Amino acid sequence: MSVEPRGSERPLEKGCPDVQPRTGSFEFWFSERRWVWSDEVYRMHGYEPGAVEPTTELILAHKHPDDRGEVAELIARSVTDSTPFSSRHRFFDTDGTEHCVIVVADSIHNDAGTIVGTAGYYVDLTATLAETAQDALQSTLAGVVESRAVIEQAKGLLMRNYRIDADQAFKILVWRSQETNTKLRDLAAQLVEDAVELPAPDSGTVSGFDHILLTAHERVGKNS
Repeated sequence: MSVEPRGSERPLEKGCPDVQPRTGSFEFWFSERRWVWSDEVYRMHGYEPGAVEPTTELILAHKHPDDRGEVAELIARSVTDSTPFSSRHRFFDTDGTEHCVIVVADSIHNDAGTIVGTAGYYVDLTATLAETAQDALQSTLAGVVESRAVIEQAKGLLMRNYRIDADQAFKILVWRSQETNTKLRDLAAQLVEDAVELPAPDSGTVSGFDHILLTAHERVGKNS
């Protein structure tokens, strides 16, 4: 199966438009090779929730041809090395619309502490959040100026690890702030503090940074 853009003859651009991201969650269980999508991820791909079974084959069929091989390798590495599935890539929905996404994920552990899967979020940089989230973004901006230094540091970390621009990095910070009900400055400061121990990103997985991005809110205020 192959999902390609319909009726488009112009070259696809590698960059992502500068818009507020939409997000959806997923799980991938290694032993069963079983994917679980939230309703939002189904809709990102153009399906009604539950209309299809999300398999690795289906997921790869939606990927942009230039990104498909890399994503296949990352999924295979997740299974063989028991590492989170993290990526930045493009896919086409069922209407042929191109989406540019960052996938941030962490490990799923069983009761014995063994890693049995990976779970996280698709962050769709080509779609917009609901109007209420846009309103929340505007209310957040008022307090940004006084916290600019640490927020700029956190944005720099996101830009370096995910190869995105400054506006997209800020919107991801706002998403995590809203998702976890954590003040933007506090979240940014914790992210910067946590990142000190991480090695520089390379062409492989950025699962270490994904982990601190998804869990930084749990540590806010605990070291003060």
